[in-house]
Amino acid sequence: MRRTRDDWTEIALRALAEGGLQAVAVEPLAARAGATKGSVYHHFPNRDALLKATVERWEREHTEKVIELVESGRTPHDKLRTLFETVLDRHRKGSVEMALQANAENEVIAPVLRRVTERRLGYLTELFEQLGFGHEHAKKRALIAFSLYLGQAQMFATLPGLVEPVLDEAVQVLTQKPQAARPRSV
Repeated sequence: MRRTRDDWTEIALRALAEGGLQAVAVEPLAARAGATKGSVYHHFPNRDALLKATVERWEREHTEKVIELVESGRTPHDKLRTLFETVLDRHRKGSVEMALQANAENEVIAPVLRRVTERRLGYLTELFEQLGFGHEHAKKRALIAFSLYLGQAQMFATLPGLVEPVLDEAVQVLTQKPQAARPRSV
């Protein structure tokens, strides 16, 4: 069976999810696929090129395609709920995300991870602005939401079953407007 470039990035994504960055190595990937190293090298000149194509695929599938899906929601609240529901889906887990975060200093991963983080924070900021938050407050809510996602993705990987019950509550807390401070009686 002849493997395509897309086949190899899929195999590499699975390896990244299961074994972290060190699992994305040409020989073990080829052996796993029942192919030769030459099959990988036919599409990628080296491991870094394979890794770059793999994390760029992850960027498209786990950021851009997710945003496209979320945009089908009617209201900003629906969109935020759909976003959290999608990214915390038990089948997606966060294992690739966690592997990339753990290797954020890698010269191939770093620029993609930075781009993805900026895109996600920007999109979340837009959603919170659509919910009526001012720009600065929306940026803070976006950072909190993204941090919550990363924390829950980590919990999904290490403590499965604890994430689902807080999904609705998380969206409710994130979308709740701060109450004006009442003057204190003296």
